[in-house]
Parts: sequence; C-alpha cells; structure tokens
Amino acid sequence: MYINMDVNLIFKIAAVGILVSVIGQVLKHSGREEHAFLTSLAGLILVLFWIVPYIYELFEKIKELFML
Repeated sequence: MYINMDVNLIFKIAAVGILVSVIGQVLKHSGREEHAFLTSLAGLILVLFWIVPYIYELFEKIKELFML
C-alpha cells in the first residue's frame, strides 16, 4: 500500500513541476515575472504540503529507533 502511494506521490510532484514550469515560462515571455514567481511559489507550497506528513513519519521512526 505504501509503495503504491509513494509512486503516486512522485507522479503528482512531477506533474506539478511540469505544469509550474510551463505556466512560468508562458508568464515570463508575456512579461509577467511577478506572476511567474507566485506560480512557482504556489507549486512549491503545494508539494510541501504533500511531503510534510512523510517527513514527520520519518522523524517519528528515527526517534523510535534511537529510543530502543
């Protein structure tokens, strides 16, 4: 179950990266650098929200490991 979820997460992150880069390039070429920056920032925040639970779980497991 975790492996399937991890692969889906990787595909989601890749899709967001591709989408943000395409939108960013279009906005930069149209002279809207501020909007391109905000788009990339929004993509980063979205991906961080997806990744934070996995990072929390990793730290919990490391804490468990060293408590033994």
